[in-house]
Amino acid sequence: MTYKEEFIEFMVLSGVLTFGDFITKSGRKTPYFINTGNYDTGDQMAKLGKYYARALNEALGKEFDLLFGPAYKGIPLVITTGIELAARYNHNVAICFNRKEIKDHGEGGNIIGHRPGQGERVVIVEDVTTAGTSIKESVPVLKAAANVDIKALVVSVDRQERGVTEKSALDQIQEEFGIQPIPIVTIDEIVSCLHNKEVNGKVIIDDRMRDIISVYRNRYGAA
Repeated sequence: MTYKEEFIEFMVLSGVLTFGDFITKSGRKTPYFINTGNYDTGDQMAKLGKYYARALNEALGKEFDLLFGPAYKGIPLVITTGIELAARYNHNVAICFNRKEIKDHGEGGNIIGHRPGQGERVVIVEDVTTAGTSIKESVPVLKAAANVDIKALVVSVDRQERGVTEKSALDQIQEEFGIQPIPIVTIDEIVSCLHNKEVNGKVIIDDRMRDIISVYRNRYGAA
């Protein structure tokens, strides 16, 4: 089993990757949903960091200086990824995340952790991107702190859906901001891995669910 297949099963067993009727942040009705907020144990978070760190290491090596986690779901993601990068890959990368509200006392500001510095190469760590909203909110926060180089965006899943154009949200982000997308897995890989396969004694994507997903992809899938 590849590490991507392990990650897909891990998401299912953790109750993070689910199938049914959901509404995305962008307002779309979707038959599948990825919610990293459902990771709720130390063991799960430790395993999650291994997958994020491996994806980053394979894509970029050590060619980045800072991890940024958009509040709120990005905060635990950036921490567990940073820990694993240091422990497994000897890459002691800096970490920061933002507050939703700017603090007007104490140290002030809205960034916690490492203070971004001029020219630092930043990777944004997110759960999933459907329309790119959180990235468009994160870029001004980082650029206001320093003239950083926002190098990449790592996410759990590439939903391979259109954003506001026919291109996928991740492709749009790359085109608009010059940010390299690094998904651990894609929705195509998820469907291929789970179709008619039992996980913990249950078939997750049967023929009916595969057809429902296909209809959704035909409507919202990226060109």
